[in-house]
Amino acid sequence: MKQNIDLLNGRILHSLTTLAVPIMATSLVQTAYSLTDMAWIGRVGSGAVAAVGAAGMYTWLSSGLVTIAKMGGQIKAAHSIGEGNLEEAGSYGAGAIWLTLCLAASFALITNLFARPLIGFFGLSSPKIVEDGICYLRIACGLIVFSFLSQTLTGLYTAAGNSRTPFLANCIGMGTNILLDPILIFGLGPFPRLEAAGAAIATVSSQGIVALVLILASGKDEVLFSHIHMRKQIPARIYQVIIRIGLPAGVQNMIYCMISMILTRFIAAWGDNAVAAQRVGSQIESISWMAAEGFGTAINAFVGQNYGGKRYERVKRGYLTAALIIGVWGCFTTAVLIFGSRPVFSLFIREEEVIPLGMSYLKVLGFSQLFMCVELMTVGALSGLGKTFQCSVLTILLTSARIPLAMVLGPVLGLDGIWWAFSISSIVKGVVFFLYYLWEMKRLG
Repeated sequence: MKQNIDLLNGRILHSLTTLAVPIMATSLVQTAYSLTDMAWIGRVGSGAVAAVGAAGMYTWLSSGLVTIAKMGGQIKAAHSIGEGNLEEAGSYGAGAIWLTLCLAASFALITNLFARPLIGFFGLSSPKIVEDGICYLRIACGLIVFSFLSQTLTGLYTAAGNSRTPFLANCIGMGTNILLDPILIFGLGPFPRLEAAGAAIATVSSQGIVALVLILASGKDEVLFSHIHMRKQIPARIYQVIIRIGLPAGVQNMIYCMISMILTRFIAAWGDNAVAAQRVGSQIESISWMAAEGFGTAINAFVGQNYGGKRYERVKRGYLTAALIIGVWGCFTTAVLIFGSRPVFSLFIREEEVIPLGMSYLKVLGFSQLFMCVELMTVGALSGLGKTFQCSVLTILLTSARIPLAMVLGPVLGLDGIWWAFSISSIVKGVVFFLYYLWEMKRLG
């Protein structure tokens, strides 16, 4: 079966959906990693959930760092493929991989050296929760190289029009995670009970398998990976372009995470149960935004190749087609979160004092799902045009508004005020990004 999809010719809906469906499925599989961890950790108790949630903020922060290499490499590789310059596409691919390895090593070192103050930032009340968080952080971030490699390689496969291979690799990884989680968390058979540490070990083991599968499969790719030569010296200009393109998106993601960390500290004022509710709720909500982000990755590659090939009419039509599809998904997830809040949340935590907090989170955030999906898909399209800086400025400004919103709404509405700060900002971002992209399409002529 042909793995690489021709994004420059043929019917747009067919090309886009054929590329996007495996990417969205891959995103959902990656979400299943976290949901599987959360389902098993939730059985240990809300304290363990809070510990994993606090440490997980730093794995989220790391995704912003790897975005510098992933986004820069993916966009420029797609542009070069669209232009027919496969040797340069290979240089961008190799540069992205080397940069990824350097960033992973640096992040692993820093998080292990400063694990205690990093977890202490959240002001968690229980000493055991703090220690569990430190342990999870050191394992998950110490071996972050597997996650980093998987993300960058996935971006490069996507740039070449191949979304099936990352999907299959992540399915294998998810199967490994599902198998290892109960064994390592609860200590089945000869294995000791490790709880939060077990969840971390299961996750990094799965990520390592995903990276290995992607590396092994790259030998069969003739569009991009056959032109990637890791032993060949990469010109400095390649790294400069990758960083210039990827840095705005990476900084945006890291600032987005930092804003969430500040808000998590606000949430901790309502107790560890509130932190646990937010952690589980955000993981459930990730079913929506991971799929939308996955579709954004597909439209990024589609727009990137067609923009590089100067096929501007396909760029316009591709975006409108994608907007229609992702709009349906946004409406579906809105219905699930609002009307299914109790049964869905109860799958992960059964403590009655936590369930109402989680239900409220899902209902309030449910109102913003359509707008959030449009935002993430549009960011992918704009990035395909090379507009990463503009995306970052808009995202940072509008997401930062959550902090003053939370400060105003929190004293009035209590914990729900924090949830509404999330939801209102997502609605505004969706509208602003949609209007901005329509303006950019008019400029294409």
